[in-house]
Amino acid sequence: MARHRKPPAPRAAPTDRARRRLAAALLGTSALAASVLVAVVTPTAPPAPDRTPPSSAGTSDLAQQSGH
Repeated sequence: MARHRKPPAPRAAPTDRARRRLAAALLGTSALAASVLVAVVTPTAPPAPDRTPPSSAGTSDLAQQSGH
């Protein structure tokens, strides 16, 4: 009597693997580009004249100063 073996697991098609690698590469590239843009680009609008610059102490001190 012949022995029956489990069929091998189906492998992903080469185009599927290439698509996934391309998607991962594009995702990584876009994240890197966004990080570089955040570090390099400065806002063009000046701060509003009616607002004080943000302090390093946090927002709770600023809220107490304004009376809210």
